[in-house]
Amino acid sequence: MKKNNPDISIIVPAYNAEKHISKCLNSLLSQTKKELEFIIINDGSTDQTEKIIKSFSDKRLIYFKNKNQGIGKTRNFGIEKATGQYIMFLDSDDYLVSTACEVLFTAAQKNSLDLVIADFYKKYPQSLEEIHTPDFAISSLKENPDIITEYLNPWAKLYNRKMLIDNNIKFVENLKYEDAPFIIKALCTAKKIGKVNECLNYYVIHSNSETTIRDERCFDILKIITIIRNYTQDKDYLKEKIDKLTVRIITNYTIQQRMQKDKKIAQKFINEAFLYLKENVPDYKDNKYYANRGFLRRTIEKNKTLTQLYCLLYR
Repeated sequence: MKKNNPDISIIVPAYNAEKHISKCLNSLLSQTKKELEFIIINDGSTDQTEKIIKSFSDKRLIYFKNKNQGIGKTRNFGIEKATGQYIMFLDSDDYLVSTACEVLFTAAQKNSLDLVIADFYKKYPQSLEEIHTPDFAISSLKENPDIITEYLNPWAKLYNRKMLIDNNIKFVENLKYEDAPFIIKALCTAKKIGKVNECLNYYVIHSNSETTIRDERCFDILKIITIIRNYTQDKDYLKEKIDKLTVRIITNYTIQQRMQKDKKIAQKFINEAFLYLKENVPDYKDNKYYANRGFLRRTIEKNKTLTQLYCLLYR
């Protein structure tokens, strides 16, 4: 008898994840929905990650060990190996609410959705924050372009696998921030997008993690934005949103240079970022992104010299 394919494939890249992988995998094995497969990809770990993964014996857990290739290529490998009707992504230091798969799958099936978006938790070392993004009626991105400005994380989502495969939607490889173009392409392609107003994913932020520390890879964000702008340049309905997204991302990353380990890199990035804005969004100082910023904050964020001074003073 032919084995039925699972309803959902959950792809988990793991690199030196010995401190967190057990909690991640336990959250998968405790899902109330059972028709699942877990594709765990060891991306060249040098710690005890492999030993811990192999200590789990559930037959739904499918393990691969590759040389270190980076998260973009690893996630793409997972997509190739997945057999489920839908795909989810989970980072190896994050974990799911026990009902996550059941809630997302039910929403997708009930409304024939290509992409389902959920709310999530931000788990800090000493606190927990609920992140509730704006609700919206079932729609496409063309019908509701606002969706693109709020939902650029790959996790806390359910994707129709056929949609990803048929449209060759993949993660950017060999660049940091590889997930944003993937999400943009998925959102543009999905015919029906829905929202679940429940926090289903714990996004864990560690002290001194890549979320809180900047290094020379910050320049990758300019390449990523270029990929997004090139992909959407023929989609007039997105122009205002993409310009706003460009301003938001670059502004966030210029201000975050206060956390840059090397102040020369910080100053160089700020110079290049403001040049990028000038060339690609010439009227960026009038962008709607700044409308809800306080007077002092937006004054600093719009001005290269003030941004550089701020980042030097508040290191």
